[in-house]
Amino acid sequence: MFFVLQSILDTKSKACYAFCVKYTLLNGGGFLKTRIAQLRKEKKITQEELAKAVGVTRQTITSIEVGKYTASLVLAYKIARYFDMTIEEVFDFSEEEL
Repeated sequence: MFFVLQSILDTKSKACYAFCVKYTLLNGGGFLKTRIAQLRKEKKITQEELAKAVGVTRQTITSIEVGKYTASLVLAYKIARYFDMTIEEVFDFSEEEL
């Protein structure tokens, strides 16, 4: 039962992320705020450690943290799972500018 519920939540989270990224980019936002740097500090891990855990380079993590790169759905999911959170808890889809 737990795994079915988790699967449903994961699917809904992925769908929301995909919709929100498209909405943000189409409406001139062009960036998404993230809590990745804060979460890394709380866990006391480096960008390099997170990058290795999710299968990307440190530069990719840096670019996501500063808003120069929007994570793919798959990468956003891996990062959220790494922190045992939902995508929406890690990535901010509000329309406010940085």
